[in-house]
Amino acid sequence: MANKGICVWLFSSLTFVSMVHLTDATSALFFSSQAHLLQLYPFIGEELQAMSPTTYFIASGVATLVFWGITCAIAFDSPVEQFLNKILSDAKRQSALETQTVAEKSEVLDAMYETIEASNETLSQVVDIVRNVRTDVKSIQPLTLTVENIKTELSNLKREVRRIEEKGKLPLLCAACGKPVSSEFRLCPYCGENIKMPEEVIAVRAYR
Repeated sequence: MANKGICVWLFSSLTFVSMVHLTDATSALFFSSQAHLLQLYPFIGEELQAMSPTTYFIASGVATLVFWGITCAIAFDSPVEQFLNKILSDAKRQSALETQTVAEKSEVLDAMYETIEASNETLSQVVDIVRNVRTDVKSIQPLTLTVENIKTELSNLKREVRRIEEKGKLPLLCAACGKPVSSEFRLCPYCGENIKMPEEVIAVRAYR
């Protein structure tokens, strides 16, 4: 922008100088007066004064038109240039919007990818836990059945022990003399015969 202002100032000044020379040339050509401005140039003033008024008029007129055209071209924006600048500006704005949109979508995609990865890890852990639980359950089921069988056998054994104990409470009869004796005795206190205990009592005492 600063360079443009300098160029406009420079060429507008040259246009003004050319117009002054054109006015001087017009006066010399049409009013047969002497050209005064050509004397101001050092070193080449005499050569310039030797020009004919017609040549001076044409040269100053051409210089005025050239400098004025350059000034206008620099000062005023060309429609084509303005159109191209607008297109470039729109393209840059669109590119910036697309870049921003892509960046936002990429952030969303990254978040979705991280969420999916975390979900996959969680699902893998859940699957491992379920598999371990199923394995433990399968291993516990036979133990449960075994415990139930043991409980059943213990119940049966307890009932049998109670039955045997009830029978063991009755006094034993000596096989020799037929008198009742206690089950704690090994010999009959009446006849001295060995007392044979029933097998059920023996089994109960062994169990205890």
